[in-house]
Amino acid sequence: MIEFRLDTRSGVAPYQQVVQQVRHALRLGLLVVGDQLPTVKEVVATLAINPNTVLKAYKELEHLGLVAARPGIGTFVIKTLTNDSLAAHGPVRQELKRWLARARRAGLDEESIEALVRDVLRSSATQDVA
Repeated sequence: MIEFRLDTRSGVAPYQQVVQQVRHALRLGLLVVGDQLPTVKEVVATLAINPNTVLKAYKELEHLGLVAARPGIGTFVIKTLTNDSLAAHGPVRQELKRWLARARRAGLDEESIEALVRDVLRSSATQDVA
């Protein structure tokens, strides 16, 4: 089961962080069709946030066609975002882990690593378009 975490420094709304985490888990195959998301009550207890925030996130996921609520039972995954090519790239994942280890040894903290990755992603996207 997925465990949500909130980053209060991210500037991203808590409900949107929950949506993003579910989407990432679906994309990576960590959640699959039929899996149940934590109940609103469980998420509220874990994250200490307003139940309406969790409900908003789950409604957004429902609107995206990724989950379906079953009243009195829970919220279940009905669509996956797993890409077969992503699942087949174990070697790329291992290479990324090695790169992250080198970045940490070089003294980069998580925030710096994220900033660097985002910058390279953005610059490579604009180069691909040109």
